[in-house]
Amino acid sequence: MTIEITNKSGELVPTDGVRNLLQNVLIELQLNPECEINLVFVDVEEMTELHIKWMDESGPTDVLSFPMDLPETANEAVTLGDIVIAPVVAAQQAAIAGHSIDHEIFILAAHGLLHILGHDHATAAEEKAMFTLQDNLIKKFIA
Repeated sequence: MTIEITNKSGELVPTDGVRNLLQNVLIELQLNPECEINLVFVDVEEMTELHIKWMDESGPTDVLSFPMDLPETANEAVTLGDIVIAPVVAAQQAAIAGHSIDHEIFILAAHGLLHILGHDHATAAEEKAMFTLQDNLIKKFIA
């Protein structure tokens, strides 16, 4: 399993913990262990630019997902895509939620991966299903 992590944010980020989480989530979701995922941490300025360019929305966001290939079967090894996280935005959200920045980054990484795998939260039912799965995965792998 290849999980490439790049930190361009200038912030300290829990790379080992996030890699462990993503590896375990891919295994839990029964994807081929040869699947690839790329995670990039960026500063607020770059996240704002990406948010405007790809979502046509102003200001920074916490996480963006860029899917590449969805496996047709669990046995297929593919490049799943890219997850982009802004640690400064994560820190702001963590303070509001009352948990650590690392925990918020784990939430965002799992959230981004689920989006890459086709999960969404456009409707109330989709939101409940996605966030329940996200929470269960985080609880299972982050002690």
